[in-house]
Formats: sequence, structure tokens, C-alpha cells
Amino acid sequence: MLFVHYAGCSTCKKAAKWLQEQGIEYTARPIKEENPTVEELKDWHRKSGLPLRKFFNTSGLLYKELQLKDRLSAMSEEEQYALLASDGMLVKRPIAVKGDLVLVGFRENEWEALK
Repeated sequence: MLFVHYAGCSTCKKAAKWLQEQGIEYTARPIKEENPTVEELKDWHRKSGLPLRKFFNTSGLLYKELQLKDRLSAMSEEEQYALLASDGMLVKRPIAVKGDLVLVGFRENEWEALK
């Protein structure tokens, strides 16, 4: 399983602790140092079943600085993918990827599916 996280994120820390407590092995990938690629984002988006908007870290400083709340709806999907791939801090985390299962954000009841 791939665990995409940001070390300074308290939710990511909770998710990592939960994974360890459940005995779930994973490969950790720091999102700031290793931004997801456009291709990865497209794949994860398709597998997650979520709207693309859910992949944006709406509480992040960069999201707010770029005023994306008002701009996203006018952007094409390709533009949104390119923007997400440009800076890992724009991407909501943690992300868990296990086969065809992709989870964005940490909700313990959803993450039970990783077992």
C-alpha cells in the first residue's frame, strides 16, 4: 500500500498511527518532496470515485493564496490536474492507494477497507 503524506500534518500522523496499530504495511511517500504526477492523479481520481475538487487541500495556505475557491470552477480538468501536480501542498492528504482502492483524507471508518 502507498501512503502519501506530509510530515507536518496532524491528520497524516493520526492516519500513520492507525495504520501501524492495524498492522497494515505501507510505503510512505512525502507529498512535498515527491509531488504526485498528472498521470498518478488521473489514475487516483478515477479509482477514488470522488469529484476532482476533493483532491484539493482547501484548508492549505497555498490554496487560499491562489484564491482557488473562486477559480477552480472555471478551470478545465486538465488545468486542475496540472495545478495539483505542480505543488504537493495543494493536494489533500493523506492518500492511501491499495490496488483499485484510493482514499483521500483520513476517516477511520473508510480506512477499515484497507484491512
